[in-house]
Amino acid sequence: MNYKKENKLRDFYILWSTQSLSQLGSSITAFALSLWLYDQTGSALSTAALRICTYAPYVIMSIFAGALTDRFSKKKTMLVCDTLAALCTLGVFVLYKTDMLVMWHLYAINAFSGLMNTVQQPASEVTMTLIVPKESYQKISGLNSLTRSLNSILHPLIATALYGLFGLDIVIAFDLITFAVAFVALAGFIRIPEKAREAKETTMEMVKEGLRFLRKTPMIFSLIIFLAGVNLVASAFDAVLPALILPNPKGGHGVLGIVTAFSGVAMVIGSLLISAMPKPKDRVRIVFVTMLISLGIENFILAFTREPVLWCIGQVIGWILVPVMAANLDVILRSSIPMELQGRVYACRNTFQFFTIPIGLFLGGAMVDNVCEPFMAGQAGSEILTTLFGSGKGSGAALMMFILGVAGTIHCVVFGRILKKYHYSDT
Repeated sequence: MNYKKENKLRDFYILWSTQSLSQLGSSITAFALSLWLYDQTGSALSTAALRICTYAPYVIMSIFAGALTDRFSKKKTMLVCDTLAALCTLGVFVLYKTDMLVMWHLYAINAFSGLMNTVQQPASEVTMTLIVPKESYQKISGLNSLTRSLNSILHPLIATALYGLFGLDIVIAFDLITFAVAFVALAGFIRIPEKAREAKETTMEMVKEGLRFLRKTPMIFSLIIFLAGVNLVASAFDAVLPALILPNPKGGHGVLGIVTAFSGVAMVIGSLLISAMPKPKDRVRIVFVTMLISLGIENFILAFTREPVLWCIGQVIGWILVPVMAANLDVILRSSIPMELQGRVYACRNTFQFFTIPIGLFLGGAMVDNVCEPFMAGQAGSEILTTLFGSGKGSGAALMMFILGVAGTIHCVVFGRILKKYHYSDT
């Protein structure tokens, strides 16, 4: 091991490990709240609305958040945002303990917490670039993918267990403890170099500069729009999955937790693949091909099967290549965007790439509740449809999975023709 090189990554390792722990705590709370809300309402749309409220600030504020990131201290921005998000979690705890927690409280708190994440996320992205040598970009991308993968495995399992055994009390307590660990580590043990700009620009000028960069780099903008479509399908899938599994005779809370965890298992394997893979000749092609495989297979498997084992296999196929895509995209962005512009460009990226997530969550939930389930309920005598998608509650969700499979495949094939003309390699 090259000690000198590893020592340069000391701040990254501390930040990565403690922030990852805090993200795990937040994910556990979010999953447990989804279970609690579905128990209260039995509605896919009501549950999906939790995540809609979390992602909506990306659409409204993200494009300005990057300008704030480039203007203010990255460290202070992250500390303030994390603290306010933790206070939101504490507010949920107080409302729950006093038997005052209702649906609109969760929506409002999630919206504010999502706003804090909107500002914190580009600051975190730029911080990683500031504290990591360029030659380690692919390595840290792999580690970040590994963390997200482990989070995906652990959070549904832990949330299901803690919520089932102890309720929301212990779930929220764990979240607050992980926040405290991350806060102390960032405040006291990590030094983040700050690169001040010579000229004072207004927030709008900085936003326009980020947009100008994207307009002048069509390869990056095309990738962002491609992934916006991927996110539309994937977020609709997230809204549909509980409605498919929870009412199924072979489903339930525990099975949903296990099936969700298998996406994390797949991403761990995918993260290990990244470390073993040589640098690809064309990173743009990797981004496109991986998503075609993921969207073109998983949705169909879940649409046509009613066995938990096959659901888990579908999750593995759908998610194993996501870390490979994410690592290659990350290298393209970090290497192509000038350091002084990264905050505002990442924020513009967030707006364009993630604005489809709340739309997909709404469409997925609304289609299941208002279109697909009623349609399948009226087709009880149709042998073909019941053979393909089952019968009873959950069959409409299976139909929606099929629709998403078709939509995802078409999107990837159409965009593949656009992305063909772009190439990116490290040499």
